[in-house]
Amino acid sequence: MQAHILSIILFTPLLGAFVLLFVPRENKDAVRWIANLFALGGLVVSLPLVPMFWSQMHSTDRFKFMEGAPNNWIPSIGAGYVIGIDGISFLLIMLTTLLGWISILSSWTAIENRVKEYYVWFLILQTGMLGVFMALDFFLFFVFWEAMLVPMYLLIGIWGGPRKLYAAIKFFLYTLAGSVLMLLGILFLYFHHYALTRIYTFSLTALYETAPKIYSDPAYGPTVATLLFFAFFFAFAIKVPMFPFHTWLPDAHVEAPTAGSVILAGVLLKMGTYGFVRFSLPFFPGVMWNPATFLHMTVRGWMIFLSIVGILYGALVSLMQKDMKKLVAYSSVSHLGFCTLGIFALTPLGLSGSVLQQINHGISTGALFLIVGILYERRHTREIAEYGGISNVMPVYATITLIMFLSSMGLPLLNGFVGEYYIMLGAFMENWKWAAWAVPGVVLAAAYLLWLYQRVFFGTVTNPKNEKLHDLTPREVLTFAPLLIMAFWIGIYPKPFFQILEQPVNQIVQDVRRPQTEGAVNAALQPQAPAPVATTASVTKGKN
Repeated sequence: MQAHILSIILFTPLLGAFVLLFVPRENKDAVRWIANLFALGGLVVSLPLVPMFWSQMHSTDRFKFMEGAPNNWIPSIGAGYVIGIDGISFLLIMLTTLLGWISILSSWTAIENRVKEYYVWFLILQTGMLGVFMALDFFLFFVFWEAMLVPMYLLIGIWGGPRKLYAAIKFFLYTLAGSVLMLLGILFLYFHHYALTRIYTFSLTALYETAPKIYSDPAYGPTVATLLFFAFFFAFAIKVPMFPFHTWLPDAHVEAPTAGSVILAGVLLKMGTYGFVRFSLPFFPGVMWNPATFLHMTVRGWMIFLSIVGILYGALVSLMQKDMKKLVAYSSVSHLGFCTLGIFALTPLGLSGSVLQQINHGISTGALFLIVGILYERRHTREIAEYGGISNVMPVYATITLIMFLSSMGLPLLNGFVGEYYIMLGAFMENWKWAAWAVPGVVLAAAYLLWLYQRVFFGTVTNPKNEKLHDLTPREVLTFAPLLIMAFWIGIYPKPFFQILEQPVNQIVQDVRRPQTEGAVNAALQPQAPAPVATTASVTKGKN
């Protein structure tokens, strides 16, 4: 099993979609049971990966559990079925299998029309998301990246709200526009690798060696390297989404079914931040970090600027919302701004905090969309003004909501605090002004979440329609249980997560910050050795 554990995890949801094809569409209960069993099976088969990965965590191999070989899929173009993971992708895979099961479980009563098609497409989407985090071949990565578009488009366009077609088409066009630019960048790296080695390959491990040389290649130089960086940047920034590429997100969230919003916020948005970490930083280190030139200051400065604007803009717009789901959607823009700030701070502490905050955002915001969806199923409205005093009739629901709100705003002893603390610390070590500008985002998050809670849950029940609302069912409590456990676990004892991230994060920062001297055109392009940077391990030892 260990030799093919990743393939088993990857194709379990796809097997479920295949089995559903043979189930009569009229038998909705059978469809629901089979879909939930395979979603739960996807989570169960991923659990053995935890002890397996822990036992290999200190291996010197950059990627673990690798399967396949370069050029073994389409030899004529050098494409191969190659998958593998490091600590970063491991955490994202576990998040995907968990939220995939929770999303499908939460759909039991919410979806009544075209039930069979809904679950088939959801399971296919699950496979696409897992493939993105596992692929170590650029061609395979792009196939999975594009394969996710169709299921998500259909989930929004068929089972969404009143403006579902507008939101689905907007989501599709935005993502596709970024993907086209990324495809051009992939082809450039592909042919550049061939020019250097006379080997056609899409292997990531091979491209890691040749892609950074574009910066100092006499035929191309920093200008071309910067253009390539932005070709990938647009694809990933749209997916995050970073300001100002975020405008598709509120529409997609508001119109998507509850499970679609959970998986969109919890996993799909992380593919943009994962792309920055996996591709943008290692492929273009000279663009991001070259102390001998001012180019890196300009590009990196823009990345930091857009991140901070996203933090503040998303939080301020959340304060103005009258629709609960749209408020949570804009809060994602703010929270993911913290993630990109940690990435482009280019410190081990900032990068570790960013990856952990991506996991935290999936847990907390996934729970927030479940919370909104439960009220919507009962009342069929998300308007904040329609509610008030809900804690009187739904005390269990109100308690869980309060915990997840506190988690999202970053209260100590809950998961959100740990990620934000490390991001702020990493940013402060590079430039205290970056951290100072980001601080209001934390305060505003408390403002819009606590104000929302006060309006919806406190006071007396003023609307007669809310007097007979029933509290959470056992199935609904089950969807929240693992999220609550993870929120407290990460908040109280985050050490295992930082141990998992230590090796890949330090490797990426080292790759970016090491002197870019290979093939330098002249001595002016050769940087000085960077100053020592603190690692997550050193900070932990210092605390101990």
